[in-house]
Amino acid sequence: MDIAIITSSDKCFAGEREDISANVIKEIAISKGHNIVRYSLFPDDRKMLSTEMKYICDKNIADLILTTGGTGFSIRDITPEATLDIIERRADGIVEAMRASSMQITKRSMLSRAVAGIRARTLIINLPGSPKAVRENLEFIIDDLEHGIKILKGDSSECGNL
Repeated sequence: MDIAIITSSDKCFAGEREDISANVIKEIAISKGHNIVRYSLFPDDRKMLSTEMKYICDKNIADLILTTGGTGFSIRDITPEATLDIIERRADGIVEAMRASSMQITKRSMLSRAVAGIRARTLIINLPGSPKAVRENLEFIIDDLEHGIKILKGDSSECGNL
């Protein structure tokens, strides 16, 4: 898969904190044989985030956009809203599975407002901002995403086992 990473963090954007979560995404993706084709770092700005996601989808730059950060309860956490602004179809099962898996580790996962959805032929998934939570969530879903991306791209049409 060709993967784009978008980090939403005022502190990382200002240079006050290292973007460790994006590095975790890169590490996991590359270890699974996927390509990182774009990396973007933005402040918690709804318009900037939605514009970047829309551009990546409409230009068919990546099969998968993984965002990190901006999914909590802070007034500046707006990544889910930026995602909802541009997706055409929701993919709620992905974030439901992530939350269910994370609930086995911490009940605070119920506080995630992450969403997932599709625009054109690109899947977008909001991951948490915490490097630990990024690792737990992405490792749980990444192997099954490839099948979904193949269906989305028209490279596979069978979902059931024969």
